[in-house]
Amino acid sequence: MASAPNHDAREDPADDQITISPSALRTLGDQMQRFMLEYRFAMEEVETKLAILREEFLHMHEYNPIEHVSSRVKSVESLVAKLERRGIGTDFDVIRAEISDIAGVRVTCAFIRDVYQLFDLLTQQDDITVLEVEDYIETPKANGYKSLHTIISVPVYLSTGRVDVPVEVQFRTIAMDFWASLEHKIYYKYERQVPETMIRELKHAAETAAELDTRMERLHVQMHGEPPLLTAPLDLRAVRDRIHRV
Repeated sequence: MASAPNHDAREDPADDQITISPSALRTLGDQMQRFMLEYRFAMEEVETKLAILREEFLHMHEYNPIEHVSSRVKSVESLVAKLERRGIGTDFDVIRAEISDIAGVRVTCAFIRDVYQLFDLLTQQDDITVLEVEDYIETPKANGYKSLHTIISVPVYLSTGRVDVPVEVQFRTIAMDFWASLEHKIYYKYERQVPETMIRELKHAAETAAELDTRMERLHVQMHGEPPLLTAPLDLRAVRDRIHRV
């Protein structure tokens, strides 16, 4: 006759818990810090390239196409939260492939013409690889948002060798940047549950900002003539062809 099961031998649920040693945690933390440093170095490389372009324009052409540059690298906490939402583990190669906005640079220009010219001048540099490009100026989002977005790969040279790091770069006019900043604050205040009437007002404000961009550029040309155009007009189809080849 089969013996009765031994209830005293039940498995302790705590036995299923995964424990990580302090040394393993330290190692993972050190690797994460190094990983984030790579993004900071790549971001600073892009800032340097933009600073050089600005200085050249000022000294050689007496014209400054860049009004303001801001940048940020995600905090470790913010990155970990995004990894959890996306169901991505701690494999750094996977993180680099799947998360493209760890480092970000925003370039604010006076005029739409400057936006496209700076994009072209930056992305034509031979150590820059364009990974993605989205023209929300030509085709705005449904809420009225306008900006030129690109994700570029920048080489970072470390003691262990070269690492190619993605950086998200956004190009906007002053009017676009003002609108986007206000829209972000409104959505934050209402916890993304913005009343429909306010959504319509925001869309109308975006149209007004676009009209302001057009008028101010027209006034600038009337006063100073056409600003220097150092590259051919931007053809995003050609840029996208370059992406596919890469």
